[in-house]
Amino acid sequence: MSAFRRGFFCIGLSYASNLGRLSGALVRRQAMKIPTVIRKNWISLSAIGGLCAVPFSQKQDNLSHEALVRRASSLVTDSTNTFLSQTTLALVDSFTQYVKTIHTLVTLHKHYVASGSKLTPSEEDSVWQVIVRQRQEVSDLREDCKRFESNWMMAINLSKLAAETACNAGADQASVTAQTSLQVAQSHVNQIRQLFMEAEKKLKESKAEDSQRIKLPAAMEEEDIPEAYLRED
Repeated sequence: MSAFRRGFFCIGLSYASNLGRLSGALVRRQAMKIPTVIRKNWISLSAIGGLCAVPFSQKQDNLSHEALVRRASSLVTDSTNTFLSQTTLALVDSFTQYVKTIHTLVTLHKHYVASGSKLTPSEEDSVWQVIVRQRQEVSDLREDCKRFESNWMMAINLSKLAAETACNAGADQASVTAQTSLQVAQSHVNQIRQLFMEAEKKLKESKAEDSQRIKLPAAMEEEDIPEAYLRED
């Protein structure tokens, strides 16, 4: 039985070896079909039995290293400008929604405080539940603002670095474009941030986020209780 297993194992090794040689030959034949110029521009890496190719651009005949670096730095500024634009839009939208939600909560809370004692228990409960939901929405939006602001600050730092890199590489137009994008983004965020801070101040002064529920008089609480439950036997 052990002799049979050894024989079977040897057959398996022979088959695997032949399969490996066949795969290598197929890869070499496929690679030879690629034009010589393209083959020279690729670095082939063997990883876990597979063939992985990483593009490697050589210097073109008509372009110097400086020109290629300048072009690459321009591409970097294009990417950072896109990232900055998207993060700015997300931050401005989140701030705007946050400010609107605060105004809604403050107005609702003011109405609740002014007329809460005049409401029936069912009306008071309905208004209070709306206030609770608005408070939760304000809290959720505040977290969104923090997350988007973190992304925006990262985009700002990347854009500054890209602008500086483009300037050092001689890509003056790309550097100017990046700096202009920075100024526009910061201007938009500063405007909405002012509204954000005013809304935060108004929310704190109104105490709409942490005030306690109005306690209705006992007589009003008993109005909706059927008379049969109030009679003594």
